[in-house]
Amino acid sequence: MEWIDIGVNLTNKRFRNDLDAVIARARAAGVVQQIVTGTSVEGSAQAANLAAAHGLRSTAGVHPHDARSLDSKGLQAIAGLAARPEVVAIGECGLDYDRDFSPRPKQREAFAEQLDLAVQLGLPVFLHERAAHADFLDILRPRMARLPATIVHCFTTDAPTLAAYLDLGAYIGITGWICDERRGGDLRACVHAIPLDRVLVETDAPYLTPRDLRPKPKGGRNEPAFLPHVGAEVAKRMGVDVAQLAEVSTANARTVFGRL
Repeated sequence: MEWIDIGVNLTNKRFRNDLDAVIARARAAGVVQQIVTGTSVEGSAQAANLAAAHGLRSTAGVHPHDARSLDSKGLQAIAGLAARPEVVAIGECGLDYDRDFSPRPKQREAFAEQLDLAVQLGLPVFLHERAAHADFLDILRPRMARLPATIVHCFTTDAPTLAAYLDLGAYIGITGWICDERRGGDLRACVHAIPLDRVLVETDAPYLTPRDLRPKPKGGRNEPAFLPHVGAEVAKRMGVDVAQLAEVSTANARTVFGRL
């Protein structure tokens, strides 16, 4: 089986000492490609450089936590990064009202600017939303028809929210959150409603380590090599064979991002 991890934070300092081994373990586990997430201007440059060095792909964007830092110069820098062949999407961008690390008006402004940039460049968007569903939809909906593809990264919430994203035509990224019996109940209950041609899988490593993984990884760090474990749980909850999920999710990733 072949898998594509559509969201992994390989620039995180927790991978600093053994990055080559992490990538090798992922490939040995059947993860044939990874998309390294960019979350700031500097981080997006690092993600692109890492992707270029290791034959991977990356995104370029500014996370809502860092939205306060995005100005016209930063937006130009993201556009410049997006011209690189390893960069396959704009993001991670969106809204996060759960932590409010950036003021909400600035989050909305930065989100809209990055969506408009994606429209201009003809690139898909890799999106983040927490506790901001109404505003998120208000900004995204009028741009959907002009975006080549939209990926709701790390979907964790409930059936009504899922239905709203599916109605828009978005793809849905599922992480190891689904392996957490404490917090993942709503996701487990609704993931079966995702059509097979809209599902994507990701680890969001080093975060969201599958809680049911055995043996537990040293230090609790998630890795892209654990993607097949996530995929197996997604397949179980969707009621499909795991090989089928690997095939369709990998095909979906190639359709959405291209150049994989």
